This record gives sequence, structure tokens and C-alpha cells, in this order.
Amino acid sequence: MKFIVALLFTALFGYFLPLFLPWWSFVIASFIVAVFIHQKPWKAFLAGFIALLLLWGIYAVVLDNPNQHILSTKVAQILPFNGSYMALIITTAIIGGLLSGMAALTGSYLKEGKV
Repeated sequence: MKFIVALLFTALFGYFLPLFLPWWSFVIASFIVAVFIHQKPWKAFLAGFIALLLLWGIYAVVLDNPNQHILSTKVAQILPFNGSYMALIITTAIIGGLLSGMAALTGSYLKEGKV
């Protein structure tokens, strides 16, 4: 139950915080959620990772669909993705998930007193 609550709060705060603060504030949201909803470190990492993986992945697809993937295809041609916009979106989601997961892991370790 804590896992699902942490996942939902991380996704919720990870969406709303960057609307008012810098784009990287989703990391702060993951950290704060992990401090206040204490879990084992691996569960905290997993909750942060899954929450932002899904959030950034879905958000990237929602923003990319209206323009028929024009910009993401051009960016994917510059990067080593051979023009695959889906590879770019998946990479974006994984990077967001890893950043959020590491922040949640740090918050969990802080709560345990290991930091």
C-alpha cells in the first residue's frame, strides 16, 4: 500500500512541481516523498523509477503526437537513434526514471540515517 501511495504522490508532485519551479524539481519531489513515506530503499527506488518512467514517457508521447513526431524524429537523427522517435521517448523516460529513483533512494537512506 505504501508503495502505491508513494508511486502516486511521486508522479503527482513530479508533474506539478516543474510547472512552478525549474524542470529538475521532479527530483526534489521524489526525494521528499521518499523521506515522508518511508519504505525499504529498493522499494523507494522502484516507486520513484516507475512513477517518473511512466510520467515522462506518457507526457513525451502526449506532447509528441500532435505534430506527427517531426521534432523528435529530427532530434533522434542527431543522436544515435537512426531517426527513431520512439527510441528517443523511451530513453527520455528511462533517464527521468533513473533520476527520480536515485533521489527516492537518497531520501530513503536519509530517513534510515545512512546518509
